[in-house]
Amino acid sequence: MRRLCTEAAAAIDAGYSILILSDRGVDAEHAPIPSLLATAAVHHHLIREGKRTRAGLVIESGEPRDVHHFAMLIGYGAGAVNPYLAFETLDQLCRSNTMLRPVDFKAAEKNYVKALHKGVLKVMSKMGISTLQSYRGAQIFEAIGLSQEFVDRYFTWTPSRIGGVGLAEVERETLNRHRAAFPDRVIPGTLDLK
Repeated sequence: MRRLCTEAAAAIDAGYSILILSDRGVDAEHAPIPSLLATAAVHHHLIREGKRTRAGLVIESGEPRDVHHFAMLIGYGAGAVNPYLAFETLDQLCRSNTMLRPVDFKAAEKNYVKALHKGVLKVMSKMGISTLQSYRGAQIFEAIGLSQEFVDRYFTWTPSRIGGVGLAEVERETLNRHRAAFPDRVIPGTLDLK
């Protein structure tokens, strides 16, 4: 987390005005930082460094799928979100004809994006916010089940009346999911390409 935040600040110092936080490099050796944690951590680190207004944050992640994910990422500072895995999944569903009715990928992609836009707009309007600019980084949420130290460090200014897990537990859960995705055992019926 420290390295991610330091590299983001250094990129701004080097003249970059758009920072892309991506989990595309995930493999058997590299586990991803949860996208919301990475977004909030970088956002708040740059605020503390006095550099946040000098760069936009683009999140490229396989995690976000539904309106809640997008609302949270935008609420914690993301200016744009590329849900590449959701788009790849849509493409696969369209190619395999497993949709309820046949649809081409462009139409499915357009419908998905439209649904996300409407959903985020509905979340904003229920909170009395009328522009995305006012919603981005506003973090008008309450943390439930996160330790106060964790919230203070990575989700600064977010109310948290009920304590809970911290960075160590999030790391452990992330590594457990990563190990499940990249097991050490050879799966029967697969080729060993080594």
